Amino acid sequence: MSQPDPSARTGIDPRSPRFGAGITAVLLLIDLFLSLVGATTAAAVLLLVIALLFAWGAFAGIRRHPYGVLFRAVIRPRLAPPTELEDPAPPTFAQAVGLLVTGVGLVLFVSGVPLALPIAAALAFAAAFLNSVFGYCLGCQLYLLLVRARLIRRRADA
Repeated sequence: MSQPDPSARTGIDPRSPRFGAGITAVLLLIDLFLSLVGATTAAAVLLLVIALLFAWGAFAGIRRHPYGVLFRAVIRPRLAPPTELEDPAPPTFAQAVGLLVTGVGLVLFVSGVPLALPIAAALAFAAAFLNSVFGYCLGCQLYLLLVRARLIRRRADA
């Protein structure tokens, strides 16, 4: 008897957000380096691209994020099936948190606060690094805290 396709069930492979967080961490580390060596225009453009990717994940959902699509098309077929699937709502919310951090950094930078760029990149890098290396998603934990406190409702359409 064949096993059902995991992508047909509700939920996402928990390795997918970690894969995306790894790519994001590398991009944010490059951005942090660029901003610290004085290439602020390049750093601002790269942080804008990263913010747009966060917006894509936050508004279209984690399943439609380019890194998720890449994971499903290239990486996932080479791995064993996941032992369990993850609710997509917390990682989707985490994308919104990333958008907030990078967006505020960009707005403050454009408003004349030069240190906002490396600080926003460093904060977002720390979160992406924790997720990619240790599987600890700060935005997901914030989502669960807010749901438990009944400040937000659980999303089913992520």
